[in-house]
Amino acid sequence: MSAIQARKAKLRTQILRTRGELTAEERESAALALTKRVRGLPECSGEGTVAAYASMGTEPGTGPLIEAMRSAGTRVLLPVLLPDNDLDWAEYLGPDALVRTERGLFEPTGPRLGPDAVTGVRLILLPGLAVDAQGVRLGRGGGSYDRVLDRVRQAGTRPALVVVLYAHEVVASVPNEPHDHLVDAALTPDGLHRVSA
Repeated sequence: MSAIQARKAKLRTQILRTRGELTAEERESAALALTKRVRGLPECSGEGTVAAYASMGTEPGTGPLIEAMRSAGTRVLLPVLLPDNDLDWAEYLGPDALVRTERGLFEPTGPRLGPDAVTGVRLILLPGLAVDAQGVRLGRGGGSYDRVLDRVRQAGTRPALVVVLYAHEVVASVPNEPHDHLVDAALTPDGLHRVSA
């Protein structure tokens, strides 16, 4: 493990510990605040397609957020984890059309659209653990979203890249490796934080 990887692992542990200390009421309040904040994003207004994800565990809650976007007429794609940790996509058709997988993820049950479906969206809401002012995002280390962002870059499309976090997860610095992709902003319960990069 390199020094950068060790620093990332330490930061992941700290953030996951802090998330674990949040009460159910704090998580629910954050999810409702995120729903209000996402309505202010121009990429989420009306028709069009965005990519999001169904949160799990102590992640900032995205259930109300994705339902609000769908109800407003936005087509929402959610990921389906493939055996090699890459992501396929399917349209979100409501909370009753989600199934919990063996890995504990909530995935849409609709037809699979293929890994390239994400290249046609105008916004990607990304999971993460932290982001800094330069747009360096700390993920969980599985590489799934690195592949997604590689695919988008290779397609030459430029959706807005927004990581969904709790407010305290916008930090001074995130260790950066060459394969890391920069994001445009962090969406937190207290607002949208645009990056300076």
